Amino acid sequence: MSSGKIKLRGITWDHSRGLVPMVATAQRFGELHPEVDIQWVKRSLQDFADKPLGQLASDFDMIVIDHPWAGFVAKNQTLVPLDEYLPEAFMADQAANSVGASHRSYTYDGHQWALAIDAATPVASCRPDLLEQRGLKLPQTFDDVLALASDGHVIFPAIPIDTLMNFYMFCLAHGEEPFLSESEVVSPEVGVKALQTMRQLAQLVDPACFDMNPIKVYEAMSRTDKYVYCPFAYGYTNYSRPGYAQNLLQFHDIVSFGSTGKLRSTIGGTGLAISRTCQHVDIAVKYAEFVASAECQRTLYFATGGQPGHRAAWTDTFNNSYAADVLQSTLPTLDRAFLRPRYNGYMHFQDHGGNPIRNYMMHGGSEEKVLNELNILYNESRK
Repeated sequence: MSSGKIKLRGITWDHSRGLVPMVATAQRFGELHPEVDIQWVKRSLQDFADKPLGQLASDFDMIVIDHPWAGFVAKNQTLVPLDEYLPEAFMADQAANSVGASHRSYTYDGHQWALAIDAATPVASCRPDLLEQRGLKLPQTFDDVLALASDGHVIFPAIPIDTLMNFYMFCLAHGEEPFLSESEVVSPEVGVKALQTMRQLAQLVDPACFDMNPIKVYEAMSRTDKYVYCPFAYGYTNYSRPGYAQNLLQFHDIVSFGSTGKLRSTIGGTGLAISRTCQHVDIAVKYAEFVASAECQRTLYFATGGQPGHRAAWTDTFNNSYAADVLQSTLPTLDRAFLRPRYNGYMHFQDHGGNPIRNYMMHGGSEEKVLNELNILYNESRK
């Protein structure tokens, strides 16, 4: 009978990539440790970004989190500092085999608040069959993207959160890292250029983009023949795996921009964290170590639809041959990706900062007004 089992509850996000590998690893961990029963539930992608972490931490033993919460977590001590529980050798392996800044993104105030089980950044993707049919070339530069977009072939996600992440990318493309100042997000000169670049592309694409997240973009690309290319959206390896999508996508590094070289997108991904309210921290830590281990990430986690955070999975020959080389092709994009702020309060800026940029991309207007709105939000968030 299972009544005497140690029960743990976790919450993750509602996508095959978010839920299925957690259920699969929990099932296998339970087979290896029959006294443990781990149950995972899911929340929507929007809830994943929006719902207060403090509330989730009081309701669940384990949470799959987004790294910008790190500052809040450090300040409020809502999660277990994993570095105090996990072996030094394991933590060193996680750091040495991080995909880009994935591992470091959960490090804050001297502690590791989650293990990077999932790595992602905006990457490029295409329908290779449509490129060939229509005699089109894969874009290499941002000018190539604009040319392809002017013929109606391009789609990208432009809901507020994705728009904000792309704003960071275009600030970098114009030569300045955002958030270096304590009073303004970026200098007016660079901010204006970044906004103008984004609007230039926005005017050439289907207005439906403004209501799309990456999943909707990939569904539209794989289920219709309307769109050939996406220049940047958070990568989903699922869409290059046989049997997952109606028409498979191929993923690529993102294009070059002027004299600054390849675009640097904004790193995402998820981490596995343990709540302070968990009554069986030792068991939860063992499970987290199992999930984040090189062996599990390379095999079971990837095989069940996960997008691993351990480098061993990304360089694995079998994984790449199975999924159209998606991991190896986009690894350089992840390795140079920008790590956004994580200070306590940043989430206020992230929750609202994309709205004025999206409105400007859709309707035009004053770039200075948009930057002023962003600076007001930024200063509010720093308080």
